[in-house]
Amino acid sequence: MESFAALPPANPTLSHRQRLRYILSGSAGNLVEYFDWAIYAAFALYFAPLFFPEGDQTAQLLNNAAVFAVGFVFRPLGGWLLGSLADRKGRKSALLLSVSLMCLGSLIIACAPAYAEIGNWAPALLLFARMLQGFSIGGEYGSSATYLSEMAGAKHRGYYSSFQYVTIVLGQLLALGLLMLLQRYLLSSEQLHAWGWRIPFVVGGTLAVLALWLRGNMAETSAFANSRQHPGRRAALRELARHPRAVFTVVTLTAGGTVSYYTFTVYMQKFLVNTSGFSKDDATLICSLGLLGFMALQPIFGLISDYVGRRTLLIGFGIGATVCTAPLLSLLAQARSVETALAWYLCALLITSGYSSVNAIVKAELFPVHIRALGVGFPYALTVALFGGSTEYLALWLKSQGHPDWFGYYVSGCAALALCVAVTMKEPLRDSALDRDEPAA
Repeated sequence: MESFAALPPANPTLSHRQRLRYILSGSAGNLVEYFDWAIYAAFALYFAPLFFPEGDQTAQLLNNAAVFAVGFVFRPLGGWLLGSLADRKGRKSALLLSVSLMCLGSLIIACAPAYAEIGNWAPALLLFARMLQGFSIGGEYGSSATYLSEMAGAKHRGYYSSFQYVTIVLGQLLALGLLMLLQRYLLSSEQLHAWGWRIPFVVGGTLAVLALWLRGNMAETSAFANSRQHPGRRAALRELARHPRAVFTVVTLTAGGTVSYYTFTVYMQKFLVNTSGFSKDDATLICSLGLLGFMALQPIFGLISDYVGRRTLLIGFGIGATVCTAPLLSLLAQARSVETALAWYLCALLITSGYSSVNAIVKAELFPVHIRALGVGFPYALTVALFGGSTEYLALWLKSQGHPDWFGYYVSGCAALALCVAVTMKEPLRDSALDRDEPAA
């Protein structure tokens, strides 16, 4: 049995300033993880032809989306193993390991030879790196959500926990910002297709060193430290099975939220190019401006949830996404100016914010401390692998089959499932497992 004295120091009387510093350190690491994850999708238009040279643009993107989706298969494994590690050894240990693995995956992609040089080994190497990143990001979500929720004070948990999605979106935004910088000012289109797409993967791998330093200086949460006084309670899947209602809530909310989120963030750049007919530069601009507004909405909605409740925001998301997704996608497909496309895009992101802003805290409030990281991370990663990882592939496949409109109804159907659960669930703000920690963080 491990000695409690060997744990990293945890101070239950942290000042507001100290809590904020540790929350920002954890969030910075989260930013690097999701920057590395996002640059794959952001630069796919440039490197897909090098790894999948056969077929037209839709076929190349479809093959690349398949690799993107397979990376999601390893997210549940990461959610399980790294979530268990976070509940047994500490949130900090899991967060350090996850960012290290993400760094390695990015550097492998940065150095991977193209199909013309090593044949089928090229997409195989790309697949391996994406699996490594999928494992990393699967463990990152649960550990990060748990750390931020436990480190935040009870009064503003929604506000501080929303910074997880601020950094997730900021990671995507920085990926698109780097793409815009390379597109417009530093490299020609030919250079980007030939070798410039490797630059962001090198940048992402390098930034991980800073993230490791920041996370190495974080304190462990007092909620975890105090949970070690109860060694009989272990973080295992059979222990998680004792919380079926909480697991079901995580799965259904994630199914609705993640499909909407990936539709209007990861897939949207390709949608604007491949369906709406915008240039790559204009599509990048629209997505960047939209994500900037989306990022600003997260703490606003998170703060609102501290007063009106998480359930209210989830119901608002469920209604909006169920009713409006298909019409919004149709309007985006018909948009012919940057301004028009941006306006409809912001409407979609406003709706999605009702889920994303409270996504982490709602799930952390469902589970007791000794199973929290696993309870948040594993069901979430499993659902994202099934629904989020297949979103882009399904959209492109339906387009290739001549039925692009069907995808909008699929997204709406998933949102309707989340709405049903949100309507029937208890209000987490008034019935939070975080308030039952010994003592509460």
